Amino acid sequence: MATLPLFDQPLPISESAGIVARERQKSMMLRAWIATGLFFMALPGTLLGFSNLMAISAHHGLGTLPAAWMEGHGHAQMFGWIGSFILGIGFYSQPAHGRSVLRVPLSCFVLWTSGVGLRWFDNIYGWHWRTLLPVSAGFELVAVLLFLSAASHHKLPASAQGSKAKVPMELWMVSVLIGTAGLASAVIFNFVECLRLGLQGGLRSFPHSLDQKYLVLLGWGFVVPVVWGFSARWLPAFLATSKPNVHWFRAALCLAVAGVLFGVAGWPKPATILFATGAVAIGLALRLTERPHGRAKIQGVHPSFPVCARLPYGWLIIAALMSVWAAFADVHGGIWGASRHALTVGFAATMVFAIGPRILPHFAGIQNIFSKRLMFFSLFFLQTGCLLRVSSEPLAYEGLVSVAWKVLPVSGMLELSGVLLFATNLALTFLIGRSAFSVGTASQRSAA
Repeated sequence: MATLPLFDQPLPISESAGIVARERQKSMMLRAWIATGLFFMALPGTLLGFSNLMAISAHHGLGTLPAAWMEGHGHAQMFGWIGSFILGIGFYSQPAHGRSVLRVPLSCFVLWTSGVGLRWFDNIYGWHWRTLLPVSAGFELVAVLLFLSAASHHKLPASAQGSKAKVPMELWMVSVLIGTAGLASAVIFNFVECLRLGLQGGLRSFPHSLDQKYLVLLGWGFVVPVVWGFSARWLPAFLATSKPNVHWFRAALCLAVAGVLFGVAGWPKPATILFATGAVAIGLALRLTERPHGRAKIQGVHPSFPVCARLPYGWLIIAALMSVWAAFADVHGGIWGASRHALTVGFAATMVFAIGPRILPHFAGIQNIFSKRLMFFSLFFLQTGCLLRVSSEPLAYEGLVSVAWKVLPVSGMLELSGVLLFATNLALTFLIGRSAFSVGTASQRSAA
């Protein structure tokens, strides 16, 4: 990953000024991606999801709630939030030279944000949806193609250039590339289906069986491998653990890819068994239960960081095991819903809430997160809400315990509170946080 420039050696003033200017442009672009992701996370994503949950709880089921509203919530979360964060970090990580620093990322940003916004708007209001659904999906597809084109121009590290021997790609990069391929597959899938809906569909939502396959591709084909890759890249350094076990990591990736193929093919039982096995394998690969060989790096974040950074992988195992249960026993959708919630909120969102305060301020050119306490309480509310949601949803939907319907709104309120605290903390960090560029510039001047 790219980092802020180091000023250990004196550089010419003009050269250092150019480096700082380029890094500042990249960090400002990243801030735009993160701010957009926070918007989609808090309003079209979580707030709409909470509204949907209140309606479901009141009617003890989906009732007359349009499926398009559920899809609008999911799309805003997966693409608007997670997708924006990943694309922003991806562009920031790419070396930029000259005028290309902003041109491609800005074009991608405008297309991606417009596509996600149009999709959410049309899912909710249905205005000219036969035209706007394919247009929104087309914008997202072009944005991902621009990102892939920019990423394809990466150069080998200097140590590898000029060497005839092939340098094997690091495993964390392989995992991220698999996730990126999953994202590309998902946007193509989305574009084709939106085009079909626009031409001949009766409703502005995907058929249920097709939507289930799409969710498998998004969750286990896109989000999971990307998070695994960045975990392998960052967690050993942050938690003072050993490097990932290569054999277990490869096994986990193979199991996840095989599970996605089975899931998209419409065979949920073998797919979920593969996912559950892969979830255990990745935990072993990342050595999360082994004793650290040093102190975790908690500078600038809450002391609970080492625990919070491990929690997502507990949720991943819960999500995978519940998916196996759902594949064999689900009747009314409650077990499937709980499994997906454990994956998207328990695994993905918890990882973002834990790692985000550690890395995003640095990437955006700011020294530390605004508030360690807000970081802790955002995670606390998210975990409490997710625990209530995942435990009560099967009981409510499957008609096992009627009082569980009253627990669902409470879980939604807690999760919404956690999301708003996280968004507020990052927003205040970007608005009033101390810039690292001013420190770097001062250091360079004194060195010169």
